[in-house]
Amino acid sequence: MPEARSWQVRWWQSQWQSATGRWRSATVEQRLTWRLSAISAVVGLVVAVATVFAAGPWDSGQRTAERARAAGSPGTGGERHGEGPGRPVPSASPVLAPLGTAAVAPSPDSGDDAVPQPTRAGLADALEPLLDDGALGEPRSVSVVDSATGQQLYGTQAYTQAVPASIIKLATGVAALSALGPDHRIETTVVVPGDGDGDGDGDGAKGKDKGLIVLVGGGDPTLTARAAKGADAPASLRKLADKTASALKKSGTESVRLGYDTSLYSGPVLHPIGPNENISPVTPLMVDEGRLDDSDHGPAPRSHDPAADAAEEFATMLRDRGIDVKGEPRSVKAAKDGKKARPLATVRSQPLSSLVERALTNSDNDIAEALARQTAIAAGEPASFDGAGRAVMDRLDKLRLPLSGARIVDGSGLDRADHVSAALLAQVLVRAADPDHPELRSVLTGLPVAGFTGTLRGRYAQEAVGRGVVRAKTGTLTGVNTLAGAVVDADGRLLVFAFMTNGTTDPQGAQRALDRMASALANCGCR
Repeated sequence: MPEARSWQVRWWQSQWQSATGRWRSATVEQRLTWRLSAISAVVGLVVAVATVFAAGPWDSGQRTAERARAAGSPGTGGERHGEGPGRPVPSASPVLAPLGTAAVAPSPDSGDDAVPQPTRAGLADALEPLLDDGALGEPRSVSVVDSATGQQLYGTQAYTQAVPASIIKLATGVAALSALGPDHRIETTVVVPGDGDGDGDGDGAKGKDKGLIVLVGGGDPTLTARAAKGADAPASLRKLADKTASALKKSGTESVRLGYDTSLYSGPVLHPIGPNENISPVTPLMVDEGRLDDSDHGPAPRSHDPAADAAEEFATMLRDRGIDVKGEPRSVKAAKDGKKARPLATVRSQPLSSLVERALTNSDNDIAEALARQTAIAAGEPASFDGAGRAVMDRLDKLRLPLSGARIVDGSGLDRADHVSAALLAQVLVRAADPDHPELRSVLTGLPVAGFTGTLRGRYAQEAVGRGVVRAKTGTLTGVNTLAGAVVDADGRLLVFAFMTNGTTDPQGAQRALDRMASALANCGCR
């Protein structure tokens, strides 16, 4: 999504100030009419967006109706937000397009009440009765923050550390975007490995490395072996095979041995939760997230060795293109002992901003772990669970976020050892909404829309006020329910929020309680 230029910001500010002036002079009846019209317009826009549906993280006994809905939803992927065959559909981002520009702090000349802030007392009146819901566990952590000023307007146990589940992906996305920028793309390459004469041209290779080419994993879990269409489609293994076969034939080579290199990552490949249908072994080389069915989001049977499977698939593709691949692919290092490898062919992922959107909309664990490792690589840390956790924390610290007591050990939120506060996650969203940090904007545009997209598609059926208005990341593990996102209140103020509760025994009841809290923010001026 192109970021706003300075003239756009000035235009939105002038429109905002004009609108708020009309708001102050309007009667109560006029305000109600305008508000209903605005909500109708937003809902109409969201309905126009083709929806995706994705599964969030589950664990233990909490794979209920969500899994069935995920399995039955269209096979679409995050940033495309549900495009059909031959018919691209705009992403959900236009719903929030004004929020990064118009929802800024009032100018000194416009008066403090230009876009009135809710008060703590007003927010307490709206939220505290809902916090008494018996379905919620302990702690019941809440942080509501004005996005324009970064001021916490209401908090209860806001700095208490709790298991965040999948809303930790907000921190992962912000860290990756901060470290690498929204336009960064992950490369998957084929190389001729370094040889004995040191020039990297492959002509000195001897023995088992004679005629060897290597498929090098760069950490793109969205690399696909399926037919990929469109200019902004995921990186294609088929296209990489086309390029490789063409380059080999051009050099007069029609017979090769194939290796594959996964040395970019270190440490264990299995997530601490173990083999699981919600995440593949974490390796820098895989196709279609290691899925063994035709899905592209949600739970699915996973490969036990995604890298080897990707290499086998690539070997088959090369054979189909007239290259004789001798033997079975084997695990190798493309460059060792200081010898250079010669690039043969390369494909690149979608921009990092699109990967972040997809990770948030679909609660995609594989992409989230890849984003954390890309952050580690940028920081010079080992690309492991430990190194990625340190790198993410370091980037958040550079953004001056409240990290006291926080612990981040994975990028996806599947690990219960993650502990963060509601205040931290709310401030993560403040940074994403900050006009001074346009590189972080896709953290907002990737948030699911209540009742319409991603992991919120099946929610808010009974919460008409929040439906189509609340945008939030969900988090669910057994005994853990969380929600964090953004909403414009009745007076037109952009608020961000984080709600966290652990120790729940009624997951559906706890989920409904959090949804009602977000709807309450949308429904009140709370003064």
